[in-house]
Parts: sequence; C-alpha cells; structure tokens
Amino acid sequence: MTDALIRRSDLDFLLLDWLGVERLAELPAFAELNRETLTALLDLSDSLATRHFLSHYKAGDQSEPRLDGESVRILPAIHTALKAYAEAGLFGQSFATEHGGLQLPLTVAAASFAHFLSANIATAAYPMLTVANARLLTRFGSPELIAALALPQIEGRFFGTMCLSEPQAGSSLADITTRAVADGADGLGARYRLSGNKMWISGGDQDASENICHLVLAKIPGPDGKLVPGTAGISLFAVPKVLVAPGDFAGSRNDVTVAGLNHKMGYRGTANCLLNFGEGRHRPGDAAGAVGYLVGAPGQGLAIMFMMMNEARLQVGLGAAALAYRSHRLSVTYAMERAQGRPRGAAADTRPVPIARHADVKRLLLAQKSYAEGALALVLFCFHLADRAEAREDKTEEDKTAQALLDLLTPIAKTWSSEWGLVASDIAIQIHGGYGYTRDFDVEQLYRDNRLNPIHEGTTGIQARDFVGRKLVRDKGIAFAALLQQIDATQARAAASPTLAEAGRMLGMARAAVAELVESVVADPAATAALDNATALLSACGHLVVGWMTLDQALTAQQRADQLPAELVAGKVAAARYFTAHELPKIPGWLAPSRSAPQLFSELSAEVF
Repeated sequence: MTDALIRRSDLDFLLLDWLGVERLAELPAFAELNRETLTALLDLSDSLATRHFLSHYKAGDQSEPRLDGESVRILPAIHTALKAYAEAGLFGQSFATEHGGLQLPLTVAAASFAHFLSANIATAAYPMLTVANARLLTRFGSPELIAALALPQIEGRFFGTMCLSEPQAGSSLADITTRAVADGADGLGARYRLSGNKMWISGGDQDASENICHLVLAKIPGPDGKLVPGTAGISLFAVPKVLVAPGDFAGSRNDVTVAGLNHKMGYRGTANCLLNFGEGRHRPGDAAGAVGYLVGAPGQGLAIMFMMMNEARLQVGLGAAALAYRSHRLSVTYAMERAQGRPRGAAADTRPVPIARHADVKRLLLAQKSYAEGALALVLFCFHLADRAEAREDKTEEDKTAQALLDLLTPIAKTWSSEWGLVASDIAIQIHGGYGYTRDFDVEQLYRDNRLNPIHEGTTGIQARDFVGRKLVRDKGIAFAALLQQIDATQARAAASPTLAEAGRMLGMARAAVAELVESVVADPAATAALDNATALLSACGHLVVGWMTLDQALTAQQRADQLPAELVAGKVAAARYFTAHELPKIPGWLAPSRSAPQLFSELSAEVF
C-alpha cells in the first residue's frame, strides 16, 4: 500500500532534479537543509502516513463525527494518528526555531504533508488548518497571543480553525453579520465579545486536542452601533474554545457552541460544524458573548486573513493532487493485475491480458498520470516560489518576481489541481469498472473526498474572478509577462530535442493564443466579457501552465537520463507528449466564446431557466 501514496522516485525528481530545493540552503533561513534531512523526513512521513493515517481511511468514512451534548466526538483512531503526528514534531516543521519549529522550507513541508493527504485527507485536515492558523498568529499576533495560542498549535496540543462563512452570506464576506463589541483589555490584549453564527467550520469542534483556537472574522460596530457595510469594517479575532492565561477568564469555557454538524458526501472524518458565538450558554466573566482577542488593527481582518486563505488554497490544491496521485497509483496496480480481453487478432484460446495492455486503458492511465503528476508539480512549484519570496527580509528583484508569480499562480494551483485532480479520481473508477463503483475499493471514496476540493476555499468561479480581476487586470499583466518568459525558455529548450520538439511547438501555439486574449483583457479591463468568461480563461491558463511544467520536467529528465530510472524518464516524456497533443488543443475551445459570445451571460435574463 505504501506505493499507492507518493512514490519516492517521483518526489525526489520533483524536489531535487526539477525544483532544486537543495539550493534553498544558500538562503540563511534554510542553511541547515541537506539531502539527509530531506530523506529522513520523507521516510518518516511515508511510514507515519501508512501506519497511522491510511490504516483508518475507510473507518473514518464510515464512523462520522457525532454531536454528544455540547461536544463533538471523532473516531479514536484519528486521535492516535494526530498524536503520532504531533510527537514527530510535524506540526512545526515549517516554523522558525524561535517558535519551536524545524525551520524547513514550505516546499519540503508540503512534500511531507502530501503523504498524509494521500493516505487520509479527512484526518490530515486537522493539522492543515492548525498550521495555517498558527502561521497567521506568528505573523500578525502579539507576543502574548503567539505564546498563548500559536505555540501550543505548533506543538500539536491545540488545534485551529478559520471561521469566515455565515449561513446567510456564504462566500460573500462583505455580508457577514457577526458582531464584535469592545470589552476592555487583559493580559492577552484588546478583548472583544463576539456574537453571531459561522457555517462550514472544518474542525469546529472535536475531542482530540486540549483546546481549539478559532480565527473569526467579525465586524466592530460604528459609533452609531451599526455594522459598517462591505469589507472595510471586518476585523479578525482569536477566539479560544477554553480561555487561556494570561487572560482574565483563564480556564473558563468560552461562549462558543456547536449548533449542528454538516453531513458530507466525502471528507467525512473531518468534523464540519455550524458554530454559534455568544448565545449565552456559557458566560465567561459572568457575561454573555464569546471572548475574542483582536489580531492586527481594527478593519484589517480580511487583509490579514488572506494570508491564511492563500495558504489554505495551496493546501487544497495539494490535497487534490495527493488524492489524484493515489487514485492513479491504485489504477496502475489494478490495470496491471486485472486480466481481461485479448490483443487484436489473437486466437480465442489465448489467455486474457492485463487491461493495462489495451490502448484505451493506456489512454486513461496516461491522462490520469498527467493530471495527478501535473497537479503535484504545480503546487510544489508554488510552495517553492513562497520559499524564495519570503526567506529574505531585504527583498531582491528575484524575490519580488517570485512573489508576483506566486500571487498569479495561487488561484491556478487551487483550481486546476482541484478540477483536474477530480477527473483523475473519476478515471480511477472507470479503470476499475464495476468494482470501482463499489465501496469495497478505495477509489469510490477517493472520488467523494476529492469532490469537495473544487468548492472549498473559494469555488472555481470565485478563483476565476480573482485571477482575472486582480491577478491580471490590477497587476496590468506584469506577472503574466514574467510567466511567459519562463514558458518561452522551455520552448526554446524543446526545439533542440528530437523527441520533444513537436511538444514545444504545440506549447508555443497554446502560449500565443492565451497571451493574445490576456493582452486584450488587460488593455480593456472594464469589458464585461473578461468576467463573463473568466472561468474559461482560468482553465486555459491552467492548462498552459501545466503543459509548460510537464514539458519542462520531461526535458530535465532527458538531460539527467543517466542518473534517473529509465521508466521515470520515459514516463515524463510520454506525459509531455500526451499533454501537448491531447490537452493543449482544448485551449482554443475555452477561449473562443470570448470573441463569439463575449457577453452572453451578462445579457441573459435569469427567467430563461
């Protein structure tokens, strides 16, 4: 089963040969990084993920969290898994040593975490949110809040959540109505009393950690007692489930209650809650209202929370890639073992051959391989950009370019990985045939788990509006131009390769088509057509980026063929030839409506439905 998680040869290629993560040791922040550390971490990750996460994958799906009075109970095996994860120090692997972390690059931490996401994404959701919560606090919290709430999360004793959505607002955060009223100050800083409801809170309650730190978006009323419309009045608060020292009400149960659990299609091991803040069931300090501590300045909540949201978007992409990857490895194993049918022209008494020898199954496996490995490469590339952008306090031009590329690629990484990773999981069911549609094989659950990823942390449509409206138009296409330079460099390398020159030509055609439309969008940002067709443009850009990365990997593999397994090199070349020949031609179809029916959706009346 270990081979069904993440093959070491694939990870080593991405990290060492393609990304060159060892060169990050040249930066002072990562001076201790070396190949021995990386190898030991990945060995540990594979072992722990297999032993403690994969072992209850189906049990976590069958035994969902349950609300027992005021508390949520989760499967005991999840407790055991998260305790093992904490004891290994993995909550803190990407944090600075001053905060008790291992100070490893985000790229390395992501490669480690991919094993756990692949093994059991529902259980892995708890550390994913906790790490992002703690990182935000270490960046924006006061020393008191860091000590009281971030450090216990880095140790894995407290878990964390992000509380954004509300039942009536959904993803429209401008419409949230959770209210935060000033309540003095104590040893943890400016104190507020919060009241309101938050929906879709993953890890909103559970019985596996000592405490839970909720990061909650709420609005501070104006002088007239009314909430400020829009996003300008949103602030951010750290709200512990149990209040902690040196606050005035340490040890008291905070006024946060679970109003109900959401019963999900997949991801069932993650408790997903509707939380009520300030309903008065608990009264710390003998007063109603959930006690929360201001993080940052009033009105800066959404800007600060974007740090956690962006990390979560990349982690969603990583989760989708990990599920796609496991779906692919299970499909390969099944297709190699399942004997059915005979080669064309074979005698009737010829023994059936493995289905992996049939052309159409090869087509499915190669498509699946390109989606799974493409998604994993895309997300690791983004984490590598984050390492390069953030490692130095005095930013160089190279650091600034890395940050601009990261900003541009984040919605692509989240969306492309979640959309096409889901297709890889869907293909796994097809390859398994009727068996894949049963609960006896993991691929059915992998599909259900992966179906959430195009939705949470911003739906595909929301990512598309962000990509077009902010990442292209507001940036005036500067980051996109930097991306094109890298694509052009890869195309030039491909021209010298006898086996990949045609792939390079196809990449060039896709690049020209996308660049032409992006140029027109940037030149006329007020055009309704840009947002009408934002999702199609995001899809086209995602395919262009993954096509470029797939070809770039194939060229790197060819250059290092004498140092790499022959089947890895052949697989990278096959994936590049497949993607450029079968996937990149989809791009003109996505772009065509921007010219033939540019404002169809804006002009359409809702009554036609």
